[in-house]
Amino acid sequence: MTKLNGEKRGYDHNSWRFHFPHTQIIKRLSILSVIGLILFFVSFAIGRYYVPVIDVIKILFNLIFPLEPTWSSQAETVVLQVRLPRIIAAILVGGALAAAGSVFQGIFKNPLVSPDIMGASAGAGFGAALGLLLSFGYYGTSTTAFILGLVAVFIALVVGSKMKNNPTLGMVLAGIMVGSLFTAGVSFIKLVADPMDELPAITYWLMGSLASIRLGDLLFLFVPVLVGIVPLFLLRWHLNMLTLEDDEARAMGLNIRQLRIIVIICATLTTSACVAMSGMIGWVGLVIPHFARKMVGCNFQVMLPTSIVMGAGFLLAVDDLARIIASSEIPLGILTAFVGAPFFLHLILKKGREII
Repeated sequence: MTKLNGEKRGYDHNSWRFHFPHTQIIKRLSILSVIGLILFFVSFAIGRYYVPVIDVIKILFNLIFPLEPTWSSQAETVVLQVRLPRIIAAILVGGALAAAGSVFQGIFKNPLVSPDIMGASAGAGFGAALGLLLSFGYYGTSTTAFILGLVAVFIALVVGSKMKNNPTLGMVLAGIMVGSLFTAGVSFIKLVADPMDELPAITYWLMGSLASIRLGDLLFLFVPVLVGIVPLFLLRWHLNMLTLEDDEARAMGLNIRQLRIIVIICATLTTSACVAMSGMIGWVGLVIPHFARKMVGCNFQVMLPTSIVMGAGFLLAVDDLARIIASSEIPLGILTAFVGAPFFLHLILKKGREII
């Protein structure tokens, strides 16, 4: 960062550093946890088929300690077969996207970065559109989306590494290029798809939804998300070093290039898995990390788990709204955009001079 005529230019990485007292953090995390727990149980109750919260608690408790049934079989089917997998998926997807967004914002030292900066979302979107066009089936389509999401980021990493003087900028530019390429591929698939059958399915999937999630699908989502989130959680202290200038990080004995690649791979795993399972749900990875930093500060040791909790709760609340505010279910990508786009504009207007 340099100064011209006393004015700071470039992104100030010092703004990422921790500044909240521990007592205040514990209090705020406790409030978030209570709100999340309430939202979890309420999400089972709301919907076109109303289930009282007390019955929800009994049905879930019955999974561990058998009880004498005082609820209807229809309520048990709705809670366990329909809403439980959807709620778990919302928690996993929301938490994973928020974690990936916070990590990418730290790596690139820019609060306007989101998980699709490396082209993972565009690659997964192309894979899903291709799977739907070729009638691969649900699991075949999800697998194709997941693999092509990883391929997109791999291409961006390889191309970006060729810019030796500034590999970070190279990865961003390569990610934009790869994302544009796969987005063009999606447009071509939509052009040649059957307008009566395949095109509506592709269009609806690209808008994002958790309506089709079932219990058997959660393993496909859980494994890559876990493989990506756990290393990020264990490396969260080192993530603070990535917000420093490269020379500062190297002076502290950190292999900055190796750590950056590991973190990008882990964040990409989670992003690709989420997009492959739920479609393209935007803004979660952009907006939630900002709220997490407002709540607990910029130290990744507490900011990363806070982002995960807030992301999970946010997407769970949005999914609840998607089920109840209209006669037909609204895609999640539309609702998250209603929240994210105004916040993005506010961020540019208020913070634009600090990030340009």
